[in-house]
Amino acid sequence: MLYLMTYESPIQTLRLVSDGRSLLGLYMQSEKHSLITHSDWVEADSAPPFAAARQQLDDYFAGTLTEFDLPLSVSGTPFQQRVWAALKTIPYGTTLSYGKLAQQIAQPTAARAVGLANGLNPVSIIVPCHRVIAASGKLTGYGGGLERKRWLLDHERSIWLKQQN
Repeated sequence: MLYLMTYESPIQTLRLVSDGRSLLGLYMQSEKHSLITHSDWVEADSAPPFAAARQQLDDYFAGTLTEFDLPLSVSGTPFQQRVWAALKTIPYGTTLSYGKLAQQIAQPTAARAVGLANGLNPVSIIVPCHRVIAASGKLTGYGGGLERKRWLLDHERSIWLKQQN
C-alpha cells in the first residue's frame, strides 16, 4: 500500500509518498513530472516516515537543517541512482554544474544525461537537485520551476552565509 501526505511549504504545496517504511517521492504540484496518484493510495499523514519528513522539512525551511536524514527508497536506473547519490554530496549553500557532476560520477561526457537524471529525481529538495546549474552559472532545468529553484538556492545561500560568520 502507498500513502500520501500533503505538506504546505513556503514555495508551494508538496506531496510526499511513502510505502509505510521509506519515502518514495516528494513532488511539487506544478512540477514537470508531477505525481499521478492511484485510487488505492491512502491519504495518511501518520504513515511512516511522514512525521520525520514533516519535522525535517519544517527545520529545513526554518534554516536549522542543512542535511536530510530520512529513509529513502527511490526507483531508477543504475545511472540515475549514481547521479542521485552524487547530488547528496553537493554541500548545502553551494552549487555544481551538470558537467562537474558528470565528472564526479566518472562520466565526463555525460552532462546532458546527468541533466535528464537530475530532472527525474523523485525526492526533490531532500535529494538536492536544485543545486545543479549550468556551467555559465545560469539557472536551468528545474521541474518545480526556475522561480522555486532560485528561492531554494537563495534560502540555502543566506543560511550558509550566516553560518560562516
